[in-house]
Amino acid sequence: MGRVAKLSLVLGGARSGKSRYAEGLITSLPPPWKPPWTYVATAEAGDAEMAERIAAHRARRGASWRTIEAPRDLAGSLQTCKAAPILVDCLTLWLSNLMLTGADVDTAIDRLQDALTAAAAPVVMVANEVGSGIVPDHALGRRFRDVQGMLNQRIAARADRVVLVVAGLPLALKGTL
Repeated sequence: MGRVAKLSLVLGGARSGKSRYAEGLITSLPPPWKPPWTYVATAEAGDAEMAERIAAHRARRGASWRTIEAPRDLAGSLQTCKAAPILVDCLTLWLSNLMLTGADVDTAIDRLQDALTAAAAPVVMVANEVGSGIVPDHALGRRFRDVQGMLNQRIAARADRVVLVVAGLPLALKGTL
């Protein structure tokens, strides 16, 4: 059996299947890793449609998952659950939450990097690949796209495995599937 990736990054577009694929990476970990798995959720239910999406994700995961809500303090949440495999879904919403509240994004990313270094169990992170679309017509949208691209590059550089999911199909960019 191959080496377990300490850090995996799963990228893809909206509704590409990246979350489902990332969940499978966690649930297929060999012993000693076993449930309950830890799901760090960065989404906030700002409206009924988002609440429905969150409920669908929870229902799909089932009782084998423990959920930690971390819309902004992702590093702090990772530090509280070092002993269990962790799925972070998703970096894109986390970054959006930070930017919309005027947080110091660079400091938050540095704290995240430190928390990843300290993690004892495998971590799988999900993020949207946002740079393949049109150029946003608003300055905040362009800044978000640029910062998300930089964040994805930083996490990918330190990851053991990077997977791009398109139409539900995984493509290994770094490491193995």
